[in-house]
Amino acid sequence: MATVRFDSEHQMTVRRFGSGPEIVWIHGLGESSVSFDPIAKMLPGFTHVLPDLPGYGRSPWGYAPMGLDAQAARLATWLGERPPSIVIGHSMGGVLATMIAERTRVRACIDVEGNICGADCSFSGPASVFTADDFANHGFRAMRDDIYRMGVDETPLRGYHAALCFASPAVFHRHATDLVAMSDREDLAPRFAALNCPSLYIAGVPNGVSAKSRLMLERHSVRWIGIEPAGHWVYLDQPEKFIAAVRELFDEI
Repeated sequence: MATVRFDSEHQMTVRRFGSGPEIVWIHGLGESSVSFDPIAKMLPGFTHVLPDLPGYGRSPWGYAPMGLDAQAARLATWLGERPPSIVIGHSMGGVLATMIAERTRVRACIDVEGNICGADCSFSGPASVFTADDFANHGFRAMRDDIYRMGVDETPLRGYHAALCFASPAVFHRHATDLVAMSDREDLAPRFAALNCPSLYIAGVPNGVSAKSRLMLERHSVRWIGIEPAGHWVYLDQPEKFIAAVRELFDEI
C-alpha cells in the first residue's frame, strides 16, 4: 500500500510503495509522479519514491517559483539525508537527475528523454516566449487546449493534459525558461557523460528526443539506448523494453 506524506521542508508531496532499495522517480515539466505508476508497478523488489515537485501534482502552489538549479540543490539535500538511491528522471526530470547526481551520491542515474539541445524543447520552447504574466493569463490555457486535441491520437498526452490541470503556470513558465537556456548551451550531454556513477540515457525513437541530440550522445560517449517505436513517454509506449533496459543497468550495481 502506498503512503503519502507532505514534506513541508522541501515543499513537496511524496508517495512511497514497495519494499527494497529505493528508486526515486523525478517527473517532467508540467507532469506529476502519477505518470510513473504503471512502470513502477512492473519493478517489484524496490521501494518506489514518487515526489510531486513544488507546484505540480499533489504539491501546493503557494511558494515562489524555484529555478531548476535551486530545485536540484534541494532535491540533492533531500536525497543526501538517506542511503544512496537509484534516480530515474523523465524529460525535465532527466535534467534534474543529472544535476542531482552532480551534487550528491546516487547508486545510478537514468535520464529518460531529458533535454540535450534546443530542438528538444517541444513544450518549454513555446512557453518561454511568453512573459510570465501572459503565460499565466492565456498562454498556459492555450497550451493545455492544444495538448488536449493532440491527445485524441497520442495516448500519453491524455495523461499529460490531466497533469497540466494541476500544475502552477508560474512554476511551469519558470522551469520552461530555465530548460530552454540550459538546452541551448548544449552542455547537458557532456555533463551526463561525466557523472561519477553508473548511468544510462534512454531515448524514444523515432518520436522522442531529437536526432541532433542522439548524435550528441554518441559524440560525447554517453551510454544510451534507443527504444522503438516510441515517443517522448517511452516508458508508456514500450514498457517491457524499458524494463529490460533499466534491469540491465541494475544488474551492474
